[in-house]
Amino acid sequence: MLTLPATAPAGWTELFAIPGVQLVDDGIAATPDGEAVVLGVADVPEMTALVERTKPGPFLPRTREMGTYLGIRRGGELVAMAGERLHPPGWTEISAVCTDPGHRGQGLGTRLVLAVAHGIRERGETPFLHASASNTGAIALYEHLGFRLRRTTTFAGFRAPGSAQEG
Repeated sequence: MLTLPATAPAGWTELFAIPGVQLVDDGIAATPDGEAVVLGVADVPEMTALVERTKPGPFLPRTREMGTYLGIRRGGELVAMAGERLHPPGWTEISAVCTDPGHRGQGLGTRLVLAVAHGIRERGETPFLHASASNTGAIALYEHLGFRLRRTTTFAGFRAPGSAQEG
């Protein structure tokens, strides 16, 4: 996460720069969810497929190793998930909050955010999350749940000179 406008070092190529926000727990009603299941290595193909359908942000096959990921299944299919990513001391980021388009409007993402936040609080840490500044619907939902804006930020990526280019 960058908190100031980023400038690429000489010879580096900027790949993207996206305005974003960071929100922190300010009294959310964190609670476990009886329908949520812990997602493991066997669930990675379904997790990455859900991410491909919903585009919640950076998520690779090993991202789930960064913390607990919870999911909700309908008819045996993973239709919603949320989990943990960054862990600065005393804090844990809630990440990859996503719901399949065919199952939106049922509160599944909300339930998972509250369940992941519950686990974070149980460890004595404070939940926080990031969102694209243009994702005003998600930001409004997170604020309604009890998160508050902590800061604006820029998500940026760069390619070093001589590094391999993807696809």
